[in-house]
Amino acid sequence: MLDVDVRRRFGDFLLKARFQAAGGVTALFGRSGSGKTSLVNLLAGLERPEAGRIAIDDQVLFDKDRGIDVPPERRRIGYVFQDARLFPHLSVRANLTYGMRLVPVAERHQDFHAVVALLGLEPLLQRRPRALSGGEKQRVAIGRALLASPRLLLMDEPLASLDAPRKEEILPLIERLRDELAVPVVYVSHVMEEVVRLADTLVLLSDGAVAAVGGVEELSARLDLRPVTGRHEAGAVLAVTVAGHDAEFGLSRLEFLGNSLLVPRLDLEIGATLRIRIRARDVALALEPPAGTSILNVIGGVVREIEAGDGPRVDVLIDAGAPLIARITRRSAHALGLEPGKTVFALIKAVAIDRQSLGGRGARART
Repeated sequence: MLDVDVRRRFGDFLLKARFQAAGGVTALFGRSGSGKTSLVNLLAGLERPEAGRIAIDDQVLFDKDRGIDVPPERRRIGYVFQDARLFPHLSVRANLTYGMRLVPVAERHQDFHAVVALLGLEPLLQRRPRALSGGEKQRVAIGRALLASPRLLLMDEPLASLDAPRKEEILPLIERLRDELAVPVVYVSHVMEEVVRLADTLVLLSDGAVAAVGGVEELSARLDLRPVTGRHEAGAVLAVTVAGHDAEFGLSRLEFLGNSLLVPRLDLEIGATLRIRIRARDVALALEPPAGTSILNVIGGVVREIEAGDGPRVDVLIDAGAPLIARITRRSAHALGLEPGKTVFALIKAVAIDRQSLGGRGARART
């Protein structure tokens, strides 16, 4: 359990954050300047809070009132930065073992060979950082942090400096260390696809304060949090189960809470659980199930909330067992007579599922 309650002013910017998170991956999400990096620096001990408390399980790292401030090197916290920050004069092997050597043998919970195998670093061990690609450098940086046997791993936008192919190289590795090594992670990002794919707990930061804490599915469906989660990328996150595959047409059937979705075929076994994100802009609404349409997914539900701004668009929250969000025009909402309690049908194109955020996280969906 990570228990955080801190306050620190950085010039004109006040950071005041309070939250708890239990194991797994805790994502700190917010716009640039919301305080994400400042907060992880306080956790790491690189900056000192003016007030508050930081604890991991029963180990207090900082408590202003009790005069406790554990130095960074004794906090047993691994830190992976945006850039790898490897020692240029050391080989990959020496970089990996740098922090490991500082940990007493009896306290090491990560095996060198296991981490090297997990991250695919064996061919790189004799190289120097200048001979590595960006993705390779980040893999080494992750390995170095893990081999220090941390009780908590901080990852500050570790994919921000990488191109799309390198990101796809690193993301599965982060999933594997989450699932196989069971090291708690605080993951900083401003990219919702990464959060949906990786996180167990979501902490939303806005202007130095915690706007909300909770599960990814829960917070993504709240219309009042769109200014923080992103208006343009608004959408719902569903925990689903792979229920079948259609080999003839290259489709997979996903089930959630008595409903099903057809999506382009996923290379997953039947019974596998994952999260999917459906963007609000990819959902249309109808008052009756349409006939003669190319849209494969028609899901009935009830309007729960309508939020309209000054522009031509409105966001409609639909209860379909799990929440869905549709972004339509105010004119369409008026023409359909939409109001809370009205039955509607959500129309979702199979090819519209956000494949970049598919993640094997989330509780097994009830069917």
